[in-house]
Amino acid sequence: MRRVLAALACVAAMPGAVRAEIASEVMFSHKHWQVEVVAFDDGSFACLAEVEAPGESFSIWTYQDESVKLQFHSTQWEFGEGETANLSIQIDRRGPWALSNAELYQNSVLFDLPDSNAGVRFLLEVAQGNRLNLRTEAGEDVQWYSLAGSKASMQALIECGEVIANSSPGNPFN
Repeated sequence: MRRVLAALACVAAMPGAVRAEIASEVMFSHKHWQVEVVAFDDGSFACLAEVEAPGESFSIWTYQDESVKLQFHSTQWEFGEGETANLSIQIDRRGPWALSNAELYQNSVLFDLPDSNAGVRFLLEVAQGNRLNLRTEAGEDVQWYSLAGSKASMQALIECGEVIANSSPGNPFN
């Protein structure tokens, strides 16, 4: 909890010119994962847990309203705007997860994780998993991501999410 507050303090203290875009501070790093607190120019905050490889990333975003978004990014992809696709995710040898109507935007696939028991189960599978496979709806492999270090990183993401959910936009110390 202290590291989240320290990271929020660092981001909040950045000069306005730097924060005019997006400012972030790494608060935790373990194996292939990195967890950051992100400040947006409107004064709101988000938490980001990400596993990266050159040109590829899998990210989990949590916001102050407690919503959660998955983002798969690749420099190889080129989508327009307003496109959607039905995709599939499989973690290790567990049953696949369907991502219905995932948003395709520029180089990213975006999906809002439901605020439900299913959403919690998905995050638990990520925390306990070793490998996440992103697939087409038909089950064809698109990309895979290492989940090494995800258990500790999901805990850091939860801590960060709790802190920003309890702060008012523009002032993380309220």
